[in-house]
Amino acid sequence: MEITQGVAFESFGLSEATLRAVRNKGYTVSTPVQAGCIPPMMEGRDVIAKAPTGTGKTMAFGIPIIEKIDPQSEEVQAVIMAPTRELAMQITDEMRDIAVYHEGVRLVCLYGGQPIGKQINALKRKPQIVVATPGRLSDHMKRRTVTLKAVRTVVLDEADRMLDMGFIHDVTRILDKIPHRENLGMFSATISREVMDISWVYQRDPEEITVQATRENKPDILQYRLEVPSDGKVDAIARILEHEQYDRVICFCNTKGSTERLTKFLQMRGVDAQCIHGDIPQSKREAVMQKFRDGKLRVFVATDVASRGIDVDDVDAVFNFEVPEENEYYIHRIGRTGRARRHGVAYTLLSDFPSRMRLDDIARNTRSQIVTAKLEDDGSVTPVEK
Repeated sequence: MEITQGVAFESFGLSEATLRAVRNKGYTVSTPVQAGCIPPMMEGRDVIAKAPTGTGKTMAFGIPIIEKIDPQSEEVQAVIMAPTRELAMQITDEMRDIAVYHEGVRLVCLYGGQPIGKQINALKRKPQIVVATPGRLSDHMKRRTVTLKAVRTVVLDEADRMLDMGFIHDVTRILDKIPHRENLGMFSATISREVMDISWVYQRDPEEITVQATRENKPDILQYRLEVPSDGKVDAIARILEHEQYDRVICFCNTKGSTERLTKFLQMRGVDAQCIHGDIPQSKREAVMQKFRDGKLRVFVATDVASRGIDVDDVDAVFNFEVPEENEYYIHRIGRTGRARRHGVAYTLLSDFPSRMRLDDIARNTRSQIVTAKLEDDGSVTPVEK
């Protein structure tokens, strides 16, 4: 079912405590994904929702969860899984906002990279809602520091990314340990094969909700393709940075080795650049991300998986140092610019025939308008008339 309109929050039959919290946040009308998901989730039905990022998914599952929590109980009643610690923390903050007038509702956020002892102490306060990354939740289950036997609702947020990142075994192991689950909500920007597999095994007759990207939530991004020799890519990025005077930029690479090399070459040209990838310790990755969020780092170089969870609204430009291997990665990469209704710009650098073919395929399948352009000597970029 495709949903295009929101409805008044008053029409969902919510408690006064929830309505007060929603009004506090300045909302009276729901987003389409909330209109589609709140009623079936309140009824305890399974939901699979395909919706772009930034459409209000947290409230779509957060409101039904908080409405159904028994605050007198000391058992975990709901589990929300997210692919990254940043997203898990973001969900927890938003859920706390919704639960602010619900006395006795307690939440805990569990993720890797934080001392486990601190989380064990938080679990001793008997939270009814657990927000977690799958790996760390698995650790706690092995240690018996969390019990999920009374869980009624499970939500997988950004399910496509979570399964992409190799969490499928953790996710299925956790779902298998929740014997009396009433409903499973899956929220995803794309419905990948892995998402369908999980739905097939673990959901019963799910309500399928689709929210298309609209003008409001579709970013305004100018997309360029630039032909440059393979040994001229770093120089091209440095020249564009210099000409455009960008303050905050993300460069995407396909491999860890490329991120290291690109960062080193940019630094050699005097550009303030740092990189993250899967082999860099979590604490260092977090420090680099924080520096970038705080506006203290000009160029952030990353692989697709490592970059997930960077929630920065005002990235001036995105560079694809290499053409991504998946169509979805392209959309995800360029979506880091042009957020919060700003104009954004994305440059994809091409130096061989396979990468040109790959970008043609991406443009066709994602219906992206990618403008062929030329890099001038002064670092400006001008569209090429076809």
